[in-house]
Amino acid sequence: MKLGIVGAGLIVHTLLQFIHEVDVELVAISALPSDLEVLNELQQKHGFRYVYTDFDEMLKNDEIDTVYLGVNNQMHYLFGKKTLEAGKHLIMEKPFTSNYEQACVLKRIADKKHLMIFEAISTIHNPNFKKIRELIPTIGEIKIVTVNYTQYSSRYDAFLKGEILPAFDYRKSGGALMDLNIYNIHFIISLFNEPKSVKYIANIKNNIDTSGILTMEYDDFKCVSIAAKDCGAPYVNCIQGNKGCIYTSSPLFTLTDFSWQLNNEEPEHFDLTGNAHRMKHEFIDFLKMFNEKDYDSMSELLDHSLRVMNVVTKARKDIGLVFPDDENI
Repeated sequence: MKLGIVGAGLIVHTLLQFIHEVDVELVAISALPSDLEVLNELQQKHGFRYVYTDFDEMLKNDEIDTVYLGVNNQMHYLFGKKTLEAGKHLIMEKPFTSNYEQACVLKRIADKKHLMIFEAISTIHNPNFKKIRELIPTIGEIKIVTVNYTQYSSRYDAFLKGEILPAFDYRKSGGALMDLNIYNIHFIISLFNEPKSVKYIANIKNNIDTSGILTMEYDDFKCVSIAAKDCGAPYVNCIQGNKGCIYTSSPLFTLTDFSWQLNNEEPEHFDLTGNAHRMKHEFIDFLKMFNEKDYDSMSELLDHSLRVMNVVTKARKDIGLVFPDDENI
């Protein structure tokens, strides 16, 4: 994989913490002209051959076969569409797009051009998650699922003072649902598929959800998914069946460990990550599919991302939370 990276913010710096541990060739990096100094520093440190301050120019580079987008949420669709139309594979940082309709457009383009799209969502590639999926049948009929990712944001104080940064900006497809609850939703849908109904109640300030409770109803069980950026609490995540439960106090974006406990028995603890960087496992999976040209497995992941975006879109519609980017199709 010959990679072009777009962005110079925190997520790109996080990516570069481990990317040299996997079989990826760093070809180019692109961001805004105002980020040029940072781009030059990253080039020196990580060995990029090219630096761009124009995304469209980077797409003309034939040495790049795949683009990783680490840009603000509202730019995912436009930049993703341009990437695919330029004939390059795409790794899209979460959340996949601003809404379900945009996700469907990207899928249609990728299918037509026989290109791969991956959503960079660490949760479902984590070895602990894969073990949880394996253990689900052992806890019997699922009755209740509760997940909670609440983290008082370092940007919330600034938000209250009127400084609106992207994570709290409805114009940039921000908010608790898109930023934090997205991990919970991926976790739930990957285990149990789409629910039959969705209900979202949220604390709204300045046109954005700063915290909220998402309920997802399945035929035989109920799920509650909480996320908050305006308050904090210990993480509580539990899948409860009539024969036992699976639980963790780790946020689901890292899922560092979990416990499995059958009724009236002692719990068994698991930590299968090997202390690897939380994003490394997803790139290992992406590279395997990419190198083996495994379009079937890629398509299964892509369909999963579309199911997540469908739930997210329904949740926003439930509270009338509209993003300007919703019109961008």
